[in-house]
Amino acid sequence: MEFKYITYTRDNEKPVAKITVNRPEVRNALNKATRQELKSAVAEVSKDSSIRVLVITGAGDKAFISGADITKLKDATPAEIEIFANTIGQQLYAEVESLEIPVIAMINGFCLGAGCELAMACDIRIASENAKLGQPETSVGIIPGGGGTQRLPRLVGWGRAKELVYTGRIIDASEAFRIGLVDDVVPPEKLEERVNQIVDAILSKSPLIIKLAKKTFNRGMYTDLATALSFEKATFASCFATEDQKEGMTAFIEKRKPQFRGR
Repeated sequence: MEFKYITYTRDNEKPVAKITVNRPEVRNALNKATRQELKSAVAEVSKDSSIRVLVITGAGDKAFISGADITKLKDATPAEIEIFANTIGQQLYAEVESLEIPVIAMINGFCLGAGCELAMACDIRIASENAKLGQPETSVGIIPGGGGTQRLPRLVGWGRAKELVYTGRIIDASEAFRIGLVDDVVPPEKLEERVNQIVDAILSKSPLIIKLAKKTFNRGMYTDLATALSFEKATFASCFATEDQKEGMTAFIEKRKPQFRGR
């Protein structure tokens, strides 16, 4: 599929895909067409069983995604926004979050509003030291509508999330790391290297077990503790029916590197 506002690439040597929002002239702001292309690319990833990790980033060094394209939202009606949320708004981020494979946000520069919401839908967020993050929607007369009021408190706590949303304050990468909004901060020139280190570590594990771990995390985030623990127990037990569990434990005992086969 040909894309105009994003690039979708497959690594030639590793089972890794990358989606890059490619609108650096507007700091990678998300308009309708870009969101539709993101949705299509995510669907491609979901259908390709050979892909084991997805990286999402923004073109250039100024922005991951600076937010939604406000000029296209200013005159929208409530009915139009409801449709937007159900397709290329909340639903898009839910599709990223529900991918079976790990998704890493490689954050360079501004990561605001819709961009922060997309990053929070990813499993892991790695930021460069020049990153700026926040949910400044209240500054333009709206609230976050792509999951910002729900995923942000699950990452940083309810009080911090409310303060950031109520004030619209934009924070730097070091504060984002301190409060748990991002998982690591590195110099800009080391950003891709750090992401690749995490990718390689994930690829060294069983793809089946990684999928089971993600499924268990996602189930637990949106249910009560007792239900989540019950699901974890059942999934943990199911690992012992896999070849990779036998191989992993045998390799550990034999002091060798395991050869996982994803079954």
